[in-house]
Amino acid sequence: MPSSRIRLWIAIVATLGLAVVGCTRGGETQSADQATQATGPIKIWYSNNQDEVKWGKAVVAAWNQAHADQQVTAEEIPAGKSSEEVIGASITAGNTPCLVFNTAPAAVPQFQKQGGLVALDSFSDGASYVNERVGGRAEQYKSPDGKFYQLPWKTNPVMIFFNKKMFAKAGLSTDKPPLATYQEFLATSKTLVDKGGVQAAIWPAPSSEFFQSWFDFYPLFIAETGKQLVADGQPQFNTPEGVAVGEFWKQLYADGLAQQEMYNGDSFGDQKAAMSIVGPWAIAVYGDKVDWGVAPLPTPSGKDPAQIQTFSDTKSVGMYSSCQNRGTAWEFLKFATSQEQDGQLLELTGQMPMREDLPTLYADYFKANPAYVTFAEQAARTVEVPNVPNSVEIWQTFRDAYTEAVIFGRGDVRTAFDQAADKVATLAAGS
Repeated sequence: MPSSRIRLWIAIVATLGLAVVGCTRGGETQSADQATQATGPIKIWYSNNQDEVKWGKAVVAAWNQAHADQQVTAEEIPAGKSSEEVIGASITAGNTPCLVFNTAPAAVPQFQKQGGLVALDSFSDGASYVNERVGGRAEQYKSPDGKFYQLPWKTNPVMIFFNKKMFAKAGLSTDKPPLATYQEFLATSKTLVDKGGVQAAIWPAPSSEFFQSWFDFYPLFIAETGKQLVADGQPQFNTPEGVAVGEFWKQLYADGLAQQEMYNGDSFGDQKAAMSIVGPWAIAVYGDKVDWGVAPLPTPSGKDPAQIQTFSDTKSVGMYSSCQNRGTAWEFLKFATSQEQDGQLLELTGQMPMREDLPTLYADYFKANPAYVTFAEQAARTVEVPNVPNSVEIWQTFRDAYTEAVIFGRGDVRTAFDQAADKVATLAAGS
């Protein structure tokens, strides 16, 4: 993710007042009820990821062949510094497509506040479809008003990737790497730096963008607590468990086992770091370039891996309010996220559809691609970012405190987290 992304988010937040006006222009010619029933041509956007483009083109072609009077026009999200910037600007202009297959859950509260999203509950089978497809995890994707403004589509549950060659060089087990507890992880990290010929044991981005906490603090916090950063309007990160995660990372930085400087490139792929927190996408990226293994996230006591949850790193599908033919959009959305099409997504991209019991549902795929099984099993145990007002500002407030107290060791972790929690509580209470 580009380092400029937080500035783009700030710009989106600043335009919320204007966007509410802009996004309603396209819907003035008919009521929401009429739009929900209307059928006809629609437009969609999907990610510019090469494999997803291939999947998207195939899904659209299959639909169009069977629906001559409800043709779907699809294109990649227009070029911009980030997809969120592009979507936010499109909401403001009132010219969003009907569906965007790359809607970040963290953006949903802001897009919803802009008036840019359609509640899927407006369709008679809307809520039931989301619940049946996603299962118990669907509750995390509801907005504060109890409605779904997104369909959780695909997940990239994060785990620990480790370089087997470096572990072996340091005299560490590659079958059962000693990473289960914080103490084991710290000791292993020191051994890797001392004997493994590596610059850092692990090297998450030490920069201050709000989303960076999703790939250092948040997965470990989830692994220990199973909680979101904010629950029932109250911050959870300044609890003893949250502070312990902060202290763990602070020790890694203080001992030089994680680096305070930004690495210009891929520290794991370039074999400058022995470990990384990644999702199943990493299997295709690293392939046989790195002799890698995968391990669960560490917890203080070394939990049973089958009980450990992690950050979902989900992308959702949003239906946008300038859409006129919402009846077609809804039917296409269900078609594109059916069991068959989800199987095609898995086959082409290696990304996990937000469905329950993936290893059984797509048994043939996982038999042919056993490297993905561990991630598929982990996909059933994931936690999302909280769907709360001022979502991005909340994450930025936390990240600022984390950067100071944890990465750069300036001040006490508990004090920094408590101070951030006071601000976060106020933000989470906003509308």
